[in-house]
Amino acid sequence: MSDVHLQHVLADTGKAGVYHLPHMDKNEVVTAAKANGYAAFRVNLAKADNKDEMLDAIAKAMKFPKWFGHNFDALADCLSDMAWKPAEGYLVLLEHCDGIHGKAEADFVTTLQTFEQAANEWREESIPFWCLVEMQADGIAWLPTEP
Repeated sequence: MSDVHLQHVLADTGKAGVYHLPHMDKNEVVTAAKANGYAAFRVNLAKADNKDEMLDAIAKAMKFPKWFGHNFDALADCLSDMAWKPAEGYLVLLEHCDGIHGKAEADFVTTLQTFEQAANEWREESIPFWCLVEMQADGIAWLPTEP
């Protein structure tokens, strides 16, 4: 997928949501998002063994406000109100997710549901919010290839 094509895919607010990260250079995805005026965040979950470590990694990578409460309600609040990081849209790459998925599956699933909820809320405001998940497990749709 070319950078321009990827930019068009990411510009489709109607399809924004949680997807598998495509087999491509992660820097290309970030570059395409930034070309669209999006804030892009890379969250490395390789060292996260539990819910607290996962939420901490997300908060640090996304530079959440100090009031972030390190729970799912606070995650939902931060993702649905990005006043602290205004942009034309948002892209979050959750990298190295296999470990946390295997060690704290229920919490990981809740995290993905929280990201999907945020994408749905942003869609109502016509703002794309993408969460791309790097992992081998099934159950998550692949990023659409057509805008």
